[in-house]
Amino acid sequence: MVTPALVARLTKGVTGSGRTANHTPFTGEKLADLPESTPEDVLTAFEAARVAQAVWERTPVRQRAAVLLRFHDLLLERQAEALDLVQLETGKARLHAHEEVLAVAVAARHYGRKAPSYLRAKRHTGAVPTLTKVTELRHPRGVVGQIAPWNYPLELSVGDALPAFVAGNAVVMKPDTETCLTALWARDLLIEAGLPEGVFQVVLGDGPVVGPELVKHADYVSFTGSTRTGREVAQGAAARLVGVSLELGGKNAMLVLDDADIEKAAAGAVRACFSSAGQLCISIERLYVHESIADTFLERFAARTKAMRLGNSLAYGAEMGSLVGERQLKNVERHVREAVEKGATVVAGGVARPDIGPFFYEPTILDGVEGSMAVCEEETFGPVVSVYRFSSDDEAVERANATPYGLNSSVWTTNARRGRDIAARLRTGTVNVNEGYAPAYGSVQSPMGGMKDSGLGRRHGSEGILKYTEAQTVAQQRLLPMAPSLGMTDEGYARFMTTSLRLLKAFRFR
Repeated sequence: MVTPALVARLTKGVTGSGRTANHTPFTGEKLADLPESTPEDVLTAFEAARVAQAVWERTPVRQRAAVLLRFHDLLLERQAEALDLVQLETGKARLHAHEEVLAVAVAARHYGRKAPSYLRAKRHTGAVPTLTKVTELRHPRGVVGQIAPWNYPLELSVGDALPAFVAGNAVVMKPDTETCLTALWARDLLIEAGLPEGVFQVVLGDGPVVGPELVKHADYVSFTGSTRTGREVAQGAAARLVGVSLELGGKNAMLVLDDADIEKAAAGAVRACFSSAGQLCISIERLYVHESIADTFLERFAARTKAMRLGNSLAYGAEMGSLVGERQLKNVERHVREAVEKGATVVAGGVARPDIGPFFYEPTILDGVEGSMAVCEEETFGPVVSVYRFSSDDEAVERANATPYGLNSSVWTTNARRGRDIAARLRTGTVNVNEGYAPAYGSVQSPMGGMKDSGLGRRHGSEGILKYTEAQTVAQQRLLPMAPSLGMTDEGYARFMTTSLRLLKAFRFR
């Protein structure tokens, strides 16, 4: 699948005087030799992007949107190529790779259809009705610097870039080197769909070297990754007074209420906790179960977890794949080992599976986890979930909210109103009732992002595209000036305006 000819085609136009490589988690073997960018290469990419962007923003928005709709069709037609690359670069199961194809296709369709209305000029009530005509315009920011992570290399690279493009921006992207072929493949497909080549630049290299250079030159920064690095990105952007959106870490909670359907909740917990081997920003790592059903739920959940099929095939069938590399594996092992040493119980999993691949680890359930254990509060980002018991809805909400993070959460109940009421009390950017993460994330007309230490800004919906624009208000005064006129004295003008304000309120003007 990954041939020298393919790599040469995908990396064409990637500026880099150095050399680096990426590897597949399935075996640890090298996938491809790649160019490595220097700070000077990053500057060159921005210079090229600015030239292309000046032309691109003058392209009518409907023509820009048409590129996304053609990309949608091409992506669905050639999804097998994308799935192979995502699997080879991340080690995830094919069904979880397919989630990325779905997410990107939905975003392309949404912004391909809705961008013209999101970006159209809007009329507003003026300072003096009929005398003041006000229009709100939306201009592209220019060149967006995007730093994309390794865990969802299709969705969190090109998926986030689509609204930036249709808003009239260029993008200079730094994908993670270990998963960059997927992003480069998507770039190639977008160019085939009609995106001007210069509008989408890619640079490769070490995050600490290349990342700050993106922040240094960008007109807006989009970052997905750890909270620690996100703070550094935000500080760099703030120093230059440029905008930034950040999707950061999470320690997401799932609440199983006393009236939940236990079988459905147990099946849902498997999806919520172990999709992409838990390497999903919005996956569940804390599971709160009402004490009256906890033992029964845990028995059903553990049985389903132990029955999961692990695999490394480029085909459907496996229920979980590999961790992405040694660093993730060691973090998972550290969290589980420390928890057990301090008294936690392994209900399922808890062991590595080198017989399948170098970075495989069994889906793991821990019981008896206490606050002194790292797995209780630190983000594991692997197939590990801790189970806790609660006695009331108030306790469950309080404990779920007792974290610096606020990205995603899940509530399970057969009472729809109860589920919505509890969801509104959870301090997370998205909440799913009777599912783990997919319904909220897949509802692309609605905003998605984090509260607290889980980030700033939102993707999807109007916020997901308007963040890539600058708002401009154009106010045209007609007939009379905003000043004394027609022989009015200053005092007379003041009385006239005071009376006008009272009338506007009485007639319910906004």
